[in-house]
Amino acid sequence: MLEEIYAETTEHMEKSIEALKRDYKTLRTGKVNTAILDGISIDYYGTPTPLNQIGSVTATDATTIVVNPWEKNLLSDVEKAIQNANIGVNPNNDGDLIKLFFPPMTVEQRQETAKQAKGMTDNAKVAIRNIRKNSNDKVKVLHKDKEVTDDESKKAQEEIQKITDSFVTKADETLKTKEQEILTV
Repeated sequence: MLEEIYAETTEHMEKSIEALKRDYKTLRTGKVNTAILDGISIDYYGTPTPLNQIGSVTATDATTIVVNPWEKNLLSDVEKAIQNANIGVNPNNDGDLIKLFFPPMTVEQRQETAKQAKGMTDNAKVAIRNIRKNSNDKVKVLHKDKEVTDDESKKAQEEIQKITDSFVTKADETLKTKEQEILTV
């Protein structure tokens, strides 16, 4: 029973770390990443459709992303969607494809992006602590229902704390790696 709680706690905390890594992909580092366009959708025959499902989205070099819609009549819609998304660049429509030219990041932009990464990490840590609280509550319910002894309850909460500490450390390590990637010119 307690092993199930540990496994569930670990699984949920692992998902929090995965979500954090997905969030990091939306941040701009020195090299552009096509994930910056992941949140952008266009109206495709009445259905909001992600950009990467209506054409190819590629990073051709460290500062350029090219969006090549499979249907050329979508070019103006794609262009408007990118402008409305306010990602910091204006799309260049050459009639065939849309190019996004990202200027090199300034030191201030890099520091601001590092702050955003820290905020995302803090949110992940809050999620991890909430998972710890839920797991501890389950242990307390088992103790209250006399399914575990006082000692087992105390040991279970200590084990949950160890799991939590390891995932908080993992979140900090991913932040350190991401900050290094962001701040390296």
